[in-house]
Amino acid sequence: MNLPRRVKLIDVGPRDGLQNEKQPVPAAVKVELVHRLQDAGLNEIEVTSFVSPKWVPQMADNAEVMAGIHRQPDVRYSVLTPNLQGFEAALKTKPDEIVVFGAASEAFSQKNINCSIEESIERFAPVVKAARDAGIAVRGAMSCTVGCPYEGEIAPERVGYLAGLMKSIGIQRVDVADTIGVGTPRKVQAAIEATLRHYALNDVSGHFHDTYGQALVNTLAALQVGVWNFQSSVAGLGGCPYAKGATGNVATEDVVYMLQGMGIETGIHLDKLIDAGVFISNALGRQPNSLVSRAVLNKRAV
Repeated sequence: MNLPRRVKLIDVGPRDGLQNEKQPVPAAVKVELVHRLQDAGLNEIEVTSFVSPKWVPQMADNAEVMAGIHRQPDVRYSVLTPNLQGFEAALKTKPDEIVVFGAASEAFSQKNINCSIEESIERFAPVVKAARDAGIAVRGAMSCTVGCPYEGEIAPERVGYLAGLMKSIGIQRVDVADTIGVGTPRKVQAAIEATLRHYALNDVSGHFHDTYGQALVNTLAALQVGVWNFQSSVAGLGGCPYAKGATGNVATEDVVYMLQGMGIETGIHLDKLIDAGVFISNALGRQPNSLVSRAVLNKRAV
């Protein structure tokens, strides 16, 4: 197999991982998590989102968190901005990249943001333009690319359609996300191949949830078609509020262990990464949702 020799990971734990936690997580804890992740070698971190605190109260401290980070020159800090109001608030905190989102499923789009796929792209167009005009990079998160809790299986053509719409408004790179974790390798490869009709390989990343235990094999399937950018979440944090039964993102620790075992470079120090996962898990009062982390912690205890 002609696999990539190196992989870049974006840790989405501070944003995607924590956004649905019911208990408040102090801004200082979020800042410390970012510091621990960058110290472990992560050079792309999704920090927070600039959304209405009415809908996502966990992210109400977005500006405080961004201001508290001791930034490293080689780290890219991204934030989610669903509208112009959110973008304007985010702009004051000087993010390196903003993230907008769209679904490959019409039903999911309606349930999530109360509009059609085309309407969602029209809403994001001025946000993308404002960001590009300000010299800020733009990434598009494509959700439900292989399955939807309302529509079931999603055809690759729908993924290609969404990717084309995102390309048309100036989105520079996209995530192929299995939001509810139902994907299997061939389906994931088909979604990626549909995306590659609109985006270069370097501008496509995989984002896999582990609901059915398929995230690592789906990561391998993506590697097999050349994808070398992936999102993951420290300690396996996260889920989806609009997808019943969806569990967390694949744990960054598990992805790094697999990649290192395959001789693929990540630039990440696994022990420091595990410590970061333990830190945030302790703050949440639970064990890390990473099999690699648990195995290493058991060995340490012995």
